[in-house]
Amino acid sequence: MYDFDYHKPAHRADADTLLGRDNYKPLAGGMSLLPALKLRLNRHDGLVDLGALSDLQGIRRDGDAMVIGAMTTHATVAASDLLQQALSALCVLAEGIGDPLVRNRGTLGGSIANADPGADYPAAVLGLGATVITNRREIAGDAFFTGLFETALHSGEMITAVRFPLPQKAGYAKYRQPASRFAITGVFVAQTVAGVRVAVTGAGPSVFRFAAAEAALTRRFDAAALEGLTLAPEGLNSDIHAGADYRAHCVVEMTRRAVIAAG
Repeated sequence: MYDFDYHKPAHRADADTLLGRDNYKPLAGGMSLLPALKLRLNRHDGLVDLGALSDLQGIRRDGDAMVIGAMTTHATVAASDLLQQALSALCVLAEGIGDPLVRNRGTLGGSIANADPGADYPAAVLGLGATVITNRREIAGDAFFTGLFETALHSGEMITAVRFPLPQKAGYAKYRQPASRFAITGVFVAQTVAGVRVAVTGAGPSVFRFAAAEAALTRRFDAAALEGLTLAPEGLNSDIHAGADYRAHCVVEMTRRAVIAAG
């Protein structure tokens, strides 16, 4: 690990000022950033720990949406009675992340900012058409994830909250890597007044929408509507855990399971 400056501001304004410095990085739960620093895969002049900023934590309902603070942990999301009543698929997703240590330290904002191809939350952001709120602007979920470990965030920008519109129905299913519990393939399905959205994580370099499944399920929201549906393996991930052909098959199967979970 390289040397770096460490700051833990007590106020948002101080965090904004620090993040305006060259090569300063916000630190959330540290579940991905700290291992990368230890392995010297990343190098930053300074880290800005957001752990003391209480206004970045919490879950609240705002009309027809749920707003979750960026520093809200996975464990808090999983255990939320408010979410269980309004958007239980998000509780299911959070409960399946990592192990208890990861769930109690890792955060919503840190997960989507890292944009790991096997992370769970990107599927919910894209599948629900969420809005990512930062200290500078609001970014539509469809425009947020731009590639492998890449997002639309600019230098010095930090996520403060995510606004998830409430769907009519939603479900999440994943085939997980048994050691890390990252998604080899995970699918979030949401039925909305505008149609069905199906977002896939784990299968490609970045989360993506499964257009053919969306069209089939918009016509009839039933697992049987997916019969005969396939996904081309070109461009999908192929590694020691699963090949592209197998992931393509898993996408369809996890989509079917997510629809069943949505009820």
